[in-house]
Amino acid sequence: MANFRTGRTEEDILRELTALLRELKDPRIDPLLTIVRVELAGDLSNCKVYVSSLSGIETAKQSCKGLESASGYIKRELLHRLKIRRSPSLHFIADTSIAHSAEINQKLNQIQPHVEDDSSNF
Repeated sequence: MANFRTGRTEEDILRELTALLRELKDPRIDPLLTIVRVELAGDLSNCKVYVSSLSGIETAKQSCKGLESASGYIKRELLHRLKIRRSPSLHFIADTSIAHSAEINQKLNQIQPHVEDDSSNF
C-alpha cells in the first residue's frame, strides 16, 4: 500500500514542480529546464528531483543552485497545493538525460537521414 501512495505522491510533486518552475523569477534557473523524474523516500521525508536542460549540464547545475535557494518557497507552495501535512525536503540533482538523448538522436540522423513519407510508392 505504501508503494502506491509514494508513486501517486511522486506524480503529484512532479506535476506541481513543473508548474512552479514557470513561476520562479531567479535568473539562474534556465527557462528550458525540465524535471526528468522525482524519487520520494518511503517515509515521504526526502525527495530527489532530477532536472535536465537542453542547454547542457553546466546550465542544469547552475539551475540546481537557483532551485536550492528557492527550496523554502517551493516547499511551502507544495504544502499548500498538495494539501499534505508535511512537505518533503527537496534535493535537486542535475541530470544529463535530455542532452544525452539529443546526442543519440543527432548520431542516428547522421547515420541515416530522415526519409520523407511518400505514399505514391505503394
